[in-house]
Amino acid sequence: MDLFRETGALLDGHFILRSGLRSRQFFQCAIAMQQMPVVERLGAALADQLKDYGATTVVAPAMGGLVIGQEVARQLGLRFIFVEKEEGDLVLRRGFQIEDGEKILILEDVVTRGGRADEAIRIVQEHGGEVCALAVVVDRSNGAYQPTVPLHSLLAMQVETFEPDDLPDDLMGIEAVKPGSK
Repeated sequence: MDLFRETGALLDGHFILRSGLRSRQFFQCAIAMQQMPVVERLGAALADQLKDYGATTVVAPAMGGLVIGQEVARQLGLRFIFVEKEEGDLVLRRGFQIEDGEKILILEDVVTRGGRADEAIRIVQEHGGEVCALAVVVDRSNGAYQPTVPLHSLLAMQVETFEPDDLPDDLMGIEAVKPGSK
């Protein structure tokens, strides 16, 4: 948490999350991860949690998981590939291949409802890969997101989220922003 505050990656205000929910806090992990010593430190902590899975490849959903996914792959000496948006859905492109039974780790920056993480898991499985684990820098699901594979995180946050039509009074008076898209 201190690292996110020090780097200015933990924002306070009224935010629209990728899930559509609203929140008073937003983790702009890209702000923290523009500093390579920070990426190396976070990557090392995740790599330590993931080293015993016997994986050969790291897959990350673009954009959020790219930097941390590549760093974890580098530290573990694994291949790195990514899934990216095409017409709003994640797809495996650019000639990337997944072999039948290939052991895969999925890396993401932040998870709230787990939509992108679940999409990445589904894509890997549809291509014959075996997802060993999902790792995230920040789990802000309040324990609600329970993927079908082991979940590892560096920071599990208890963060209030709200449906857009059920906001508390203090957020109603603040313009909502979507920082992940800026």
